[in-house]
Amino acid sequence: MRISTTSCLCPFLVCLCFVPRGYGDGHHGPAGTPPRNQSRPPEGETEVHHRPKRGWIWNQFFVLEEHIGPDAQYVGKLHSNSDKGDGSVRYILTGEGAGTIFIIDEVTGDIHATKSLDRERKTHYVLHAQAIDRNTEKPLEPESEFIIKVQDINDNAPKFPDGPFVASVPEMSEVGTSVFQVTATDADDPTYGNSARVVYSILHGQPYFSVDPKTGIIRTALANMDREAREHYAVVIQAKDMAGQVGGLSGSTTVNITLTDVNDNPPRFPQKNYQLYVPESAQVGKPVGKIRANDEDLGVNAEIKYSIINAEGASVFSIATDRDTREGIISLKKPLNFEKKKAYTLHIEGVNTHLDPRFAYLGPFKDTATLKITVGDVDEPPIFSMDYYIMDVYENAPIGTEVGAVTARDPDSTNSAIRYFIDHSGDGDKYFSIDAHSGVIATTQSLDREETPWLNVTVIASEVDNPSLLSHVPVTVQVLDVNDNPPEISADGEVIVCESSRPGQVIQTISAVDKDDFANGLRFSFSMPSNMPVNPNFTLKDNEDNTASIVARRRRFSRTSQELYQLPVVVADGGEPALSSTGTLTLRVCSCGRSGMMRTCQSSAFLSSAGLSTGALIAILLCVAILLAIVVLFIALRKGKKEPLIISEEDVRENVVTYDDEGGGEEDTEAFDILALRNPSAAEELKFRRDVRPEALGRTAIPPPALTPPLVLDSADVQAFLARRLAEADGDTSVPPYDSLQTYAYEGEGSPTGSVSSLGSAGTHSEQDYSYLDDWGPEFQKLAELYGEVQSGLTT
Repeated sequence: MRISTTSCLCPFLVCLCFVPRGYGDGHHGPAGTPPRNQSRPPEGETEVHHRPKRGWIWNQFFVLEEHIGPDAQYVGKLHSNSDKGDGSVRYILTGEGAGTIFIIDEVTGDIHATKSLDRERKTHYVLHAQAIDRNTEKPLEPESEFIIKVQDINDNAPKFPDGPFVASVPEMSEVGTSVFQVTATDADDPTYGNSARVVYSILHGQPYFSVDPKTGIIRTALANMDREAREHYAVVIQAKDMAGQVGGLSGSTTVNITLTDVNDNPPRFPQKNYQLYVPESAQVGKPVGKIRANDEDLGVNAEIKYSIINAEGASVFSIATDRDTREGIISLKKPLNFEKKKAYTLHIEGVNTHLDPRFAYLGPFKDTATLKITVGDVDEPPIFSMDYYIMDVYENAPIGTEVGAVTARDPDSTNSAIRYFIDHSGDGDKYFSIDAHSGVIATTQSLDREETPWLNVTVIASEVDNPSLLSHVPVTVQVLDVNDNPPEISADGEVIVCESSRPGQVIQTISAVDKDDFANGLRFSFSMPSNMPVNPNFTLKDNEDNTASIVARRRRFSRTSQELYQLPVVVADGGEPALSSTGTLTLRVCSCGRSGMMRTCQSSAFLSSAGLSTGALIAILLCVAILLAIVVLFIALRKGKKEPLIISEEDVRENVVTYDDEGGGEEDTEAFDILALRNPSAAEELKFRRDVRPEALGRTAIPPPALTPPLVLDSADVQAFLARRLAEADGDTSVPPYDSLQTYAYEGEGSPTGSVSSLGSAGTHSEQDYSYLDDWGPEFQKLAELYGEVQSGLTT
């Protein structure tokens, strides 16, 4: 099968014959007319190779887009070699758009496009061709695939999808500085002809800017463009297809270009001389005026720093830059005085803070101006000679005593008279008055330093001519001390006297206090009253360091005989005149240990605080003793009651009788004797001889171990004694009828070192410290006192 118009390329059974489209007539030539791109020359002519206008692909059809003719657009023809022209072959077309966009004549195989096509929506269609026998419905050729490609025409103008655009470039830029690049898009086929070949041109914006026709880059075209002269530019760029030829389509966009600022303008003061009026009452640190230099630049390029460049003006005034308004704020550094100086001249300089070295040639980026300040005269309030006053007065001074004086003056040239008065809103105003003309302050009450040592008042001064102008000054009055308070004994509670106190022993150290100042009470002297007899119990010793010591005069005090003592003490100060007072101290006798720690006074104080008298305490202790005696008697009676030896015939017990008695030492005369271990008959025989050893019957009494050397006992005697005692226990019928264990405690022979007891030792008194006996409790209190007296006597 072949597809033909005027000639066919038939490398296979199915040939696609193409009909070149002629622009202008809209139809094809008749079949059999040789095409201009034929592959074989006609008969009688030699083969000549012509360069076709466009290349054809053998299995493609071409159809122009946007066809608007009244008839269907002819596309091509299908033809099979089996077709004899008798109508027995039927052609079938399938694929994209078959039957809707593309239709085929089943007899002739002609293909037509029934609709106008748009290449920008779909560029090609894939279809399948088939030839079958109309009678047998059998295919005469294999099914073949071919493409109908939509051929482009220039029906789309270039567009700028993102326009309009905004760009910027610094002012004073060099010619050719790149500003912005625009890009236009064309929906036509870029591979076919010049439909999508775009060139750029500038329609509006010359001579300031230019555009590259191929790349669309916009550049500056004029040198030294000044932002201060013109800041905004609207540049219109055009894009035209068909390489800019006549008949091409075009589109345009606008690029809004702004010149950015550079520091190419120095600051300038609008005028060279300024004047400013400042009253002398202006406050230090507050603004008094403003000045401004103009700068045509923007942002940091217009920032200005102001300064006062002459010493006279800089010593009294200061200037700072307001960042928002770029003004120079002038402030006062020192107070003004019209009477001393009536005018000041300031030389002010304004300098750019950010300089651009590229534009240094434009001149210095600073400017100066002169500011003349006139000081205005103001009626000022009075001025005190001092910022504050400190005065003093003695306490107890008579009412009307002068304390001091304040002075104030009118600072103005009028020198108005001054009047004084005290501000009654303070705490010290009730103690003082002031003379309205002289400013002398006097007392109105008697002052007491011990009550209020310092007083504060506020004095107000006003001008007679203008009473509304007031000035205040603080006055501090110190109340000086006089010796008007006698000293007193400083004692915390009662003075404790131990029963074991010795003559000359310091009982307690006392001191004194004085309400007066140290100048009148620094030196205290202590003594006993001179009009009283000599105290036999205590005396007073002045330590000459503002303290005194109470000293015992006799040995040992007894709390039971007298518990409290009264001791009057006279204390005098060293003031002028000297003052004294007599205080009575209460001394309480207490039972103390060797270290002086109280024991009995605490319990007595506790009972006294509970409200118990001495008689009530004795009655309570007597009742407790009677109850204890009754309990002891009852227990003794219960233990003395004998129980039967044998409770029943079946009561068989084994008892172990032990005698644990360690004795009481050398002084214990009631110590356990080994004779008690013997049977009752033997014990009765020797009951009157408790100092005789059991194994030495018939011998003489043993002298005390401290007087005679220890006797050496024969171990055989002890063994014989034990054997004899055992025989007696076995044969004695008076013992209980059950087993019994008797223990005989015997320490054996004496130690070769002799007795370790110190009671019978000869020699000097020991230097041992027996203070530890105080920690053993009340049982050893008597022993501790005995050793304490012995040691005290030895020390004395």
